[in-house]
Amino acid sequence: MTTDPHLAPTRLYHNPRCSKSRGALELLRERGLEPALVTYLDSPPDAAQLRALLGLLGLSARELLRSGEDEYRELGLGNPSLDDAALIAAMAAHPRLIERPIFVHAGRAVVGRPPERVLELL
Repeated sequence: MTTDPHLAPTRLYHNPRCSKSRGALELLRERGLEPALVTYLDSPPDAAQLRALLGLLGLSARELLRSGEDEYRELGLGNPSLDDAALIAAMAAHPRLIERPIFVHAGRAVVGRPPERVLELL
């Protein structure tokens, strides 16, 4: 088993202050699953890890962005001419922009909104 939670085969990109993230974790624990927790605000994924996550999720970078965050407006991320590389760089530098929670399990990933979506991977 690896000590880097970003590399764990079963992991939850988690914000303990987010009710959706706490709900997803509770659902997993109720089913006897204890994912590695990536507290991504403290230990953000780098650009390569974000690209890998996007591949598992089957989403574009824009689809993973939290558009309601102050950083989204301040950085002008609503500009449609920005490509995935620019959006990924912004998420790596400003992890609050990353939608949460993200559950990775068995080589697949899902955004836990609503939290019950994490159960799709079990």
